[in-house]
Amino acid sequence: MDVRNLVAAGAFRIVQGLLLPVGIAGYVPFVARMLRFSRRTGTSATVLASFYTRYMQHRLGTRRDEPCARLMAVMPNISPLGLRLETAPTLVAHRLTGYVPRLYRYPYPGEPPMMYQSAARTTFYDAALERHLPAVDQLVVLGAGLDTRAYRLPPETRARVRCFEVDQPRTQAFKREMLAKAGIDTSGVAYVPADLEEEDWFDKLVAAGFDPDRPSIFLWESVTMYLKREAVERTLRTIAATAAGSVVAFDYFSTELIESGSLFMRYSRAVLAATGEPWHFGIDNTPPVRERVAEFLAACGLTLEEQRNFGPERDGKRAPAGFATAIVPAAAERRAPA
Repeated sequence: MDVRNLVAAGAFRIVQGLLLPVGIAGYVPFVARMLRFSRRTGTSATVLASFYTRYMQHRLGTRRDEPCARLMAVMPNISPLGLRLETAPTLVAHRLTGYVPRLYRYPYPGEPPMMYQSAARTTFYDAALERHLPAVDQLVVLGAGLDTRAYRLPPETRARVRCFEVDQPRTQAFKREMLAKAGIDTSGVAYVPADLEEEDWFDKLVAAGFDPDRPSIFLWESVTMYLKREAVERTLRTIAATAAGSVVAFDYFSTELIESGSLFMRYSRAVLAATGEPWHFGIDNTPPVRERVAEFLAACGLTLEEQRNFGPERDGKRAPAGFATAIVPAAAERRAPA
């Protein structure tokens, strides 16, 4: 970091620290309103985790996402005052110094730490989509939540690629209502209400117009950890039975993180249990973790393409989470799923 950036970073931290009480005052009504709305309506509360990060990246100019900003402005589970107060320390400090905190400006050299996972995984998913979308003509967002990627595609891509969003009925109905309220163009997107754990979502996807014999890309962001292992494996095997060359991108937690007895993880699990969305699934991250992930995917009929860690993996230390993309192999290369 050069001297100018060092000075900007220092000034940013000072301003942010001075305004921290304002942010805390906003956090309380922000979270309270979100939880009350979720309990009253049955919509997912955890969908706001990735959504909030993308909103902040948009406001800070590191990842433009106009549909995200427009949705944030109309959602009844967001306290406008709470949002303004909670984001004030970061946004005001940025305006005064021009500095963007590391949390919101990935990519940068090295493995992103776990605390910056939400922004880093957004970058990984965006890169996977950019890399594979030219070779496919179907995009499926599993457990779509408030994902806005289908609405950010260039017009020529939206004309060529059929987009599908699969999510729980109540959460999806809420999102569609908010999309309409925000005036966001949803043409070319087919909505499939289904529970990945309880229903045969794939039959519903096909009924909505999905062609399993055409190559596709499946995005599965921040979902696997909330499902039981059987549901995760069943979903991956279902994808493995689609057209050769299809791709699935997903992120995951390690088994060790899910089962950790640390005070922070016990607190996190208690909070999630209170929302009705506890963590269940993790992958063994015993080094070398790439081999563990490749073995897990091979057992589901898929070939690992890319694996990235959140947090370090060195000197026997296990990365707490990761991201992976996998390819559906050609028929001659497939092995029977275990």
